[in-house]
Amino acid sequence: MNKKFITVLTTLMVMGAACLFAEDAEKAQAAAAGAGSAIKYIAAAIAVGIACIGGGTAVGKIGSAAMGAMAENAELSGKALPFVGLAEGICLWGFLVALFIIIM
Repeated sequence: MNKKFITVLTTLMVMGAACLFAEDAEKAQAAAAGAGSAIKYIAAAIAVGIACIGGGTAVGKIGSAAMGAMAENAELSGKALPFVGLAEGICLWGFLVALFIIIM
């Protein structure tokens, strides 16, 4: 065979293989970007879920203690209400963290 023909054929084969690998790299990049956004939404859901479970537990315990205290002394209702509000604020912080995760 001719040296020129072998050189052209080898060059075409190398270029064809490079095109195949370049196409796979683009697909891999697109798949990685899709997986990154999925992980972002899962992380946001976990942040809100854990914060709301913690806030619900805190409100339950503080609320029952406040109701018991108010049953004995009605003047304590004003002092117990801010503690319940602080416990509910835990859920708000979880929502803000999730919002920052989704935005970034």
